[in-house]
Amino acid sequence: MKKFVKSGTLILVLMLAAQMLLAAPKDRANIDSKHKWNLGDIYSDWDAWEQDLNSLELLMDDYAKLKGTLGNGPEALLKAFTMREKLGLLADRVQTYAGLVRALDNRDNEVYAKLQQVEILFSKFGTATAWFAPELLQIPWETMEKLFRANSALSDYRFGIENLYRQQAHVLDENSERLLSYFSRLSGLPGEVYNQLSTADIKFGSIVLSTGDTVQISEGEAGRIFNTSRSHEDRKAAFLERNGTYNKTINTYAASYDGICQRDWAFAQARNYGSTLESTLENNNIPTSVYLNLLEQGRAGVAPLQRYHKLRKEALKLVEYDGYDSAIPVIEFDKDYDYDGVAEMVQKSMKPLDDSYVEKLEQAFSPGWVDVYETPGKTTGAFSAGLYGVHPFMLLNYNNTLDNVFTLAHEMGHTVHTMFANESQTFNNSGYTLFVAEVASTMAEAHLLEYMLKNSKDPKERLVLLSHAIDNIAGTFYTQVLFADYEYQVHKLVEDGQPITADVLNGVYHQVLVDYYGDAMENHALYDVTWARIPHFSAVPYYVYQYATSYAASAALFKKMNEGSRKSKKQAKSDYINLLKSGGSDYPVEQLKEAGVDMTKPEAVQAVIESMDNLVSQYENELKKLGLVRK
Repeated sequence: MKKFVKSGTLILVLMLAAQMLLAAPKDRANIDSKHKWNLGDIYSDWDAWEQDLNSLELLMDDYAKLKGTLGNGPEALLKAFTMREKLGLLADRVQTYAGLVRALDNRDNEVYAKLQQVEILFSKFGTATAWFAPELLQIPWETMEKLFRANSALSDYRFGIENLYRQQAHVLDENSERLLSYFSRLSGLPGEVYNQLSTADIKFGSIVLSTGDTVQISEGEAGRIFNTSRSHEDRKAAFLERNGTYNKTINTYAASYDGICQRDWAFAQARNYGSTLESTLENNNIPTSVYLNLLEQGRAGVAPLQRYHKLRKEALKLVEYDGYDSAIPVIEFDKDYDYDGVAEMVQKSMKPLDDSYVEKLEQAFSPGWVDVYETPGKTTGAFSAGLYGVHPFMLLNYNNTLDNVFTLAHEMGHTVHTMFANESQTFNNSGYTLFVAEVASTMAEAHLLEYMLKNSKDPKERLVLLSHAIDNIAGTFYTQVLFADYEYQVHKLVEDGQPITADVLNGVYHQVLVDYYGDAMENHALYDVTWARIPHFSAVPYYVYQYATSYAASAALFKKMNEGSRKSKKQAKSDYINLLKSGGSDYPVEQLKEAGVDMTKPEAVQAVIESMDNLVSQYENELKKLGLVRK
């Protein structure tokens, strides 16, 4: 099933000043239609959705009847894969529509019930078709090669078939596959508990700012205060209310996360994997050494990160410097970035890429494609949800801050990637992996940063942009490595049969904070519960490391596009567009090698750390020129 994953970039909320109460989300009825999704592009209404849901169930029944026919020659095999693809297209449309409607208001239990209808049907289908992979694998590979030659139409499915045979040792017999399928819906419940607890049922309180204004805290409002309030005490109050709210139900969060880790380890063992990490990475043929090397290099390269935060502490003239102080610019900079103006700027920043990219980016800003502003009940964060045969749908909670400017570029990178992949590949081969996905998003951010630095005449804005470049590495690389480190340690505890409680999880998170930030931050005790507010841990375990590896890959590709001869730079851009077009037609490590980056080598990780060190040195020099730190 499709996952509606929130971006790792913190999405903040637009805050308009009022007399007493600030930060109420926008009323959806008052938002211009050009800034809201048009889900009519998928279905005209729920009746049309219901018709496809019923058609899907009938098609599932027809597909289940194909059991025992896969070995009956190339035409029989092609029929099964053609029907499987048709099922996938229809299922994707049905589930995406229900998921997107729900994302606009998680409080709507009627829509939630419709989404559950889809989940129940998928669970039933999984049970009824558990025979497929075991039956297919009964065909010897030599025979399968003959079938490919006998019917060229089967070539559209070759990569998926080869990938299944590659993982043959982890595919069980029919009875075992059926048994596991009975747990498909149950296995999603710990994550759904987390989702309900952290969105529909979470209730933040309000705080009184140093100005005397009362503010209702939300994830977005806390982030806005961290990014814009010059008062250390206001930032601290927002942090205490936000993290304190998670801490009130921390044992429930811990139980949910324990259930997720136990589930993943159980399925890994059932499929003969040595660890949850191995089972997760093996699906995309990614060596575990890529993950472990990332952790090793990241831990060894934290000195520039710590130096940066010590410089910030000095520049801000703070006695106590904590995580909630890490987002506020060292100089006052309250520029308001209107969404429509930023949309135009993002498009201009991508002009160095080829015309086909620019054309797709312009189309991606079409009315009905982007849901821009925070509204009550709306899913927090940001995502771009692709839908083959329609178009991607991008969710934001845009708030006019500089961080959200880059979030917009980030998600547009995903959207254009999806457009290229869907246009160039069959549905079966269009779905790119998460490992490659973040290359496209961080590449878009890199182009926007370069454009803004070249065009800004404001020295304050330039300093803030330089800070943003460093923060981008800190957030997209170091923070994600820290998260990946935490995740790896917790899963290892589960695999070793150790108890998982809130205290244990807090303890692991506390130690990684110390390991990565050292004495550069105070690390308030409530930071130990931060794991509870990271949706990726529950929604997509072992996901976040790909932000770091993808950042390294995109940095290397960006360098290739901007250094060397004119011919080599042109070739680098062409290789990048081909990477986007390749969708999910090959293994991600191989796709990146083809584009010019070998992620099996440690040099890519080291290059990011070297870049961080260089940027921090430049940042320090700029601070000295302004007299903000000692010379």
